[in-house]
Amino acid sequence: MTDPTHNSWSGGAPLLSDEAMIRAALEAATAADPRDVPVGAVVFDPEGRELARAANAREALGDPTAHAEVLALRAAAQVVGDGWRLENCTLAVTLEPCTMCAGALILSRIGRLVFGAWEPKTGAVGSLWDVVRDRRLNHRPEVRAGVLEKDCAAVLESFFHTQRP
Repeated sequence: MTDPTHNSWSGGAPLLSDEAMIRAALEAATAADPRDVPVGAVVFDPEGRELARAANAREALGDPTAHAEVLALRAAAQVVGDGWRLENCTLAVTLEPCTMCAGALILSRIGRLVFGAWEPKTGAVGSLWDVVRDRRLNHRPEVRAGVLEKDCAAVLESFFHTQRP
């Protein structure tokens, strides 16, 4: 299940490959309620161990903040146990985060963001806005975009094709 390939990043710690992390996020997306957009997010510690995963659950929970990223960050913070800091951790998500999720990952002090598909309508990591690289903020995670982009986009296209025939 895990890819033994390691990458080095600013934390210097060995990690799973970015592709392996996005595959885990794709797997997490399959847990989304059929009414929810199938976005998956997984938080990994600096050694590449999974801390938490989540799928979008806005419809399932009736909660506008129940995006996969926010739910995964909340769960990972509980596992880490220092309250909220996820320094040197990586968030892998199938879709470019929106402004809310970009803000949440900055506030969590996530060290690295890896995402799959771009979101030209609401993306806040380079598409519509670039919240995570705003020099006015006190934290800017490393970003790798477009990892397994076609695979991530295909999941979303399939969902929207069934929603809007």
